[in-house]
Amino acid sequence: MMRRLHGSAILLWLLALAALAWVAIPIYLIQPFAPQTRAAVAWSYALKSRAPWVTGALLAAAIAVALGGGRRLRTPVAGTLAAIALLVLGGVAWLATRNHFEWMFHPLPAARFAPAAEADWVDPQDFVLGVSVGEVARAYPVRALAYHHVVNDVVGDEPIVATY
Repeated sequence: MMRRLHGSAILLWLLALAALAWVAIPIYLIQPFAPQTRAAVAWSYALKSRAPWVTGALLAAAIAVALGGGRRLRTPVAGTLAAIALLVLGGVAWLATRNHFEWMFHPLPAARFAPAAEADWVDPQDFVLGVSVGEVARAYPVRALAYHHVVNDVVGDEPIVATY
């Protein structure tokens, strides 16, 4: 007969699920190739920007619960479930500090430029995204942006992000 799980083990799993939801909702709402609403983007940004703090606090609370759980968490089933919940929480807290979109789309870290007459890797029929600040102009080939999606650059004295 299975023993009834201790409330501390259940609380640990609730904390783990809360942290997982906090991190997973922005991942679900912000899908690069799906249409997004303004509200979904705002909601996702609010969750994502607070995720490291929230998941860190949930992890700290879970550690406190586990330490205060007493002898009931030392049973094989409850102890194993508590340990797994803490591992899940630790993993989610780590994931909250990462930008998973950079795993899919690698920003071009050091863009190099050439005068248009020397840019023989750009075909005349290629589309480009153009940016000009004052007298300085840059053209970013869409073909290159289709892979990287993001280029961090400085045009004139103005830092910019070109994205496609």
